[in-house]
Amino acid sequence: MEPMHYPQNPILIVDDESFVVDSITIALATAGITNTIGCPDPRTVASILAEKPVELMILDLTMPYLTGTEILESSVKNYPHIPVIIVTSTGELDTVVRCMKMGASDYLLKPVEKSLLIATVKNCIRMKELERENRLLSERVVGGLQRPEFFNTIITESERMRALFKYIESIGPSGQPVLITGETGVGKELVARAVHTASGRTGQLIAVNVAGLDDMMFSDTLFGHRKGAYTGADTARTGLIKEAAGGTLFLDEIGDITQQSQVKLLRLLQEREYYPLGSDMPLRSDARIIAATNKNIEKAQESGEFRKDLYYRFAAHRIHVPPLRERHEDIPALVDHFMKKAADELGKKKPTYPAELIPLLKVYHFPGNVRELEMMIHDAVSRHESHVISLEYFKQRIIPDTTDSDVTHEPAAAAAAVEISGDHFPSLNEMEKIMIAKAMERSSNNQGVAARLLGITRTTLNSKLKSLRTPPDNTDAPKKISL
Repeated sequence: MEPMHYPQNPILIVDDESFVVDSITIALATAGITNTIGCPDPRTVASILAEKPVELMILDLTMPYLTGTEILESSVKNYPHIPVIIVTSTGELDTVVRCMKMGASDYLLKPVEKSLLIATVKNCIRMKELERENRLLSERVVGGLQRPEFFNTIITESERMRALFKYIESIGPSGQPVLITGETGVGKELVARAVHTASGRTGQLIAVNVAGLDDMMFSDTLFGHRKGAYTGADTARTGLIKEAAGGTLFLDEIGDITQQSQVKLLRLLQEREYYPLGSDMPLRSDARIIAATNKNIEKAQESGEFRKDLYYRFAAHRIHVPPLRERHEDIPALVDHFMKKAADELGKKKPTYPAELIPLLKVYHFPGNVRELEMMIHDAVSRHESHVISLEYFKQRIIPDTTDSDVTHEPAAAAAAVEISGDHFPSLNEMEKIMIAKAMERSSNNQGVAARLLGITRTTLNSKLKSLRTPPDNTDAPKKISL
């Protein structure tokens, strides 16, 4: 039986010095990372990438025939899914910045601490494995749907969203009203369209935002009016309910309509009939009503702001769309989708993004949810001028610039979240360790993101992490390998 290799696809080690390739290979093998390909000739990199699926590339910069920056540029352009870790003795700041802007995942200086090399490689492998697991999970969940094409417009890899899809399939044929709740920007209208599609109704979906409409405008918009119903009504108007015959009427921001309008909507739901303005003859409606709101509708009906009887009419079918911060697994797919969409709209080539972007986005609260992410991506794509989108733009949008002495509110929030119980009151050193651990956890062990959460520089955080890892006895200190 052939020995098992890890990871699934080989790691390509590119360095013109064979002893360096051997040193890296041996160092990784001690951590169980045995699936590697050594490449001392940079001219063969292109053929290897074309022939084999590669997990990631470890790349030197200073080599004969082809420089590492040339290989990096070609790899990012042709194989953007392959992370590239630069391992080189060239430590000039301009070179580091240029490589990161070109799309390198990380940059390590020779001689590299063995544990740091292994940790960096393992982090890249873990990210690739998570991507594969998400794809497989998505395929399995979608496989449980009878008509997955109903939900093609909703980009998600979230189990919670897939569960909603199954529920939507089950209530699709029902003619009962549906209430969709969720924060601004989560995609309530997309969900409403999915419900309409799943219903199989032959009529169209008519959407209207009813926020800010007084009772007169609400009635005229939905029910229409007869000629002469009021001053200026020179011609009759067919309301949106009539236009939605045989289909669906989607009322967005239903929590903002007046009490008088709520009474009229209740009659429509109960009796399936309505009165156009200026008419005393009711008309029948077969349109299904879907309503959406970003308000806490339970509290609104308890306070009397929203009628209880109307609330109970919507209680049959309820769909709550979770906010983006509760489905971080959707962020990579959404970023990819919105980048392509923005590039197409702007007539640009779709850019790639640095590996640090996803962990950075995952620590952001996203008050505007998916809509905010889309606008953020569109603005970033419109500004970018290279193959790789700027990470600095997102840092400025998400976390304000900080220095070691300029600490943001985030560390204080982290400290406040720590429970202090019993007789022991933690020291400042203990609190520092707790805050560093929490920042590393929230940032998926990305030091750049964690440093910004803590309000310190990456160099300072790296120094603190080293001091936490260094044992008292130097005989057990991490050994360095000469690369």
